[in-house]
Amino acid sequence: MTHKGTTIPKTANTLPLAAVAREVYWNLGRSDLVEWSIKSGESQLSAQGALVARTGEFTGRSPKDKFTVRDDLTETKVDWGAVNQPLSAENYDKLEALMLEGARDQRLFVQDLRAGADDALRINVRVVTQYAWHNLFAQNMFIRPSAEEREGMEPDWTVIDLPGVQADPAIHGTNSKTFIVVNFTKRTVLIGGTEYAGEIKKSIFGVLNFLLPETGDLPMHCSANVGPAGDVALFFGLSGTGKTTLSADPERALIGDDEHGWGPNGVFNFEGGCYAKAINLTAKAEPEIYAASNQFGALLENVVLDPVSGEPDYTDVSLTENTRSSYPIEFIPGHVKTGQGGNPRAVIMLTADAYGVLPPLAKLTTDQAMYHFLSGYTAKVAGTERGLGNEPQATFSTCFGAPFMPRHPSEYAELLREKVEATGAECWLVNTGWTGGKFGVGSRIPLNATRAMIRAILSGGFKDVAFKRDSYFGLMVPEACPAVPADLLTPSTTWAKLSDYEQTADTLAKRFADNFVQFAKHVPASVAESGIRPRV
Repeated sequence: MTHKGTTIPKTANTLPLAAVAREVYWNLGRSDLVEWSIKSGESQLSAQGALVARTGEFTGRSPKDKFTVRDDLTETKVDWGAVNQPLSAENYDKLEALMLEGARDQRLFVQDLRAGADDALRINVRVVTQYAWHNLFAQNMFIRPSAEEREGMEPDWTVIDLPGVQADPAIHGTNSKTFIVVNFTKRTVLIGGTEYAGEIKKSIFGVLNFLLPETGDLPMHCSANVGPAGDVALFFGLSGTGKTTLSADPERALIGDDEHGWGPNGVFNFEGGCYAKAINLTAKAEPEIYAASNQFGALLENVVLDPVSGEPDYTDVSLTENTRSSYPIEFIPGHVKTGQGGNPRAVIMLTADAYGVLPPLAKLTTDQAMYHFLSGYTAKVAGTERGLGNEPQATFSTCFGAPFMPRHPSEYAELLREKVEATGAECWLVNTGWTGGKFGVGSRIPLNATRAMIRAILSGGFKDVAFKRDSYFGLMVPEACPAVPADLLTPSTTWAKLSDYEQTADTLAKRFADNFVQFAKHVPASVAESGIRPRV
C-alpha cells in the first residue's frame, strides 16, 4: 500500500482499509480529484468546467436501506421504526469485514473534514471513498480544515463509501444489496451498493441529530441567512418549498442552505457547501445558485449535457427529477465565512400547498410552531417526483426532516420551544404553493410576492399591521403586506367558487388532524389544541 496526497495526517495508519488498499490518496485538492475522476471514466466536464457525474440506479436516497446499529448506546435513545431501522452489532461486524475485503487492492480517496462551524460542538469526519468524485462531493459539502489542522486531526467519525461492495440480505440482515449503516458505538458509517453521493452528507447530518440534543442543542434541517443588522432567519421546508431559493438572497448573507444547529452561541452551519436542486435552474430565477453551479469545482449530479456543446440542460429529466448541484459555500457571494450567526429573529416554516387553500403568510404562537414543526407539511405534485398523478399528494415529514431524526420527534419539538421562548424569536408559516385553486387550476404564488413577505417579516414590517384569525385553519393572517395584493393574503377570495375552497380546506384540515394523532400524547395539550382541525 502506498500513501499519497497533499496532507497525510499522523493518524493515516489508523485507517484499517489503508492496510489492504493498493494506494490511498489523502486530502487531494479539487483539481486533482477532478483529474482522477475524468481519467477513471467516472464523470465529464461541462462547458463551464463543472464536473458532471451520474449516480446510476439510485438517483436519490434509499431510505429502506438505511440502518442504525442497535446496542446498549442506542437501545433507549433511538426512535425505532420504519425510519430508524435496527441492525444487530453482529451483522454490522459482517458488513465491516465485507467492506475491508472490498477495499483490497483498490485505489481509495480520503478527506479529513469537519461538520459543525461551532468549535465547541463540531465533529471531525474522515470520509473514505472509492470514487474520486464522491471525495470531491465530501470536500464540497463539509468544512475544510487547513493543511496544518489536518496534520494532527483525529477523526471522531469515519464514513466508508464503497459503491462496489454489495450486501447479501440473507447473510447481513439488510433489505437489499444496498446498505447505509450508522454505528454510534464505533462512530462509523458504512455505505455500499449505491452511487448516490447524498448518502454521505445525510448520514453525518443524522449523526449530529443524535448527538446535539445530549447537550440541549437543536439540530435542524433548514437554511439560514443574516441581514446587515445581524438579523438571522431560519427557513424550514421540504423539497420544492423554496428553502434554498429564499435563503440565497443577494441582500442578505448566507449562513448555510440545508443543515444547522442552534446552540448557546446561536445558529451554526453543519456544512461547508450547498446541495441545491438543479431541475429547471436558470440564471434569471436563481442567479447565485446558477453561477455557483456553472464553474470549476462545482459538481452536477444526473444533469444531462449537450453531447456537442457540453452545455448543461437543466430542464432534462430523463435521468431523474432529482438533479443536484454541489458546490462550496464560498461560491455564493457574501456568504458568512464563519458559518455562524446569532440567535434567529425569525423562524420561518415553508410549505408548498398544492391544494391552494393555506394562507400565504401566518404568524404562529409557540404552540402552533411546535405543531407545524412536528407536522412538516407540504404537498407534492406531478413534476416534482416520478409516479405522481395530476392530484396533489399531501406529505408530512416530521421536523421537516423525518428521515434524518434518530430520536423521537417530540425531543426536537421541545428543544425548539425552549430556544424560541429563551430568545424571543418570531415564528411564521409561509406558503409558497398555489392560489386561486389547486394545482392544475390555480397558479403558483409569485416568487416576488413571497420575497416581499419575507422582507416584511425580517424588517419588522408587520409591527403596526392588524391580524385576523383564519376561520378554516385557525391561523393569524395579516390584513396587509407591503408589495403584496391584499386578496392574495386571503386564499378563499381567490377561488372561483367558495364552496370548492371550503370543501378542499376541510379535507386538508382533516389530513392535518389525522397526521397529528401520533404526536398528541407526547406533547402538551396546548400544542394539539392550537393545531389545525376540521370545522364542526
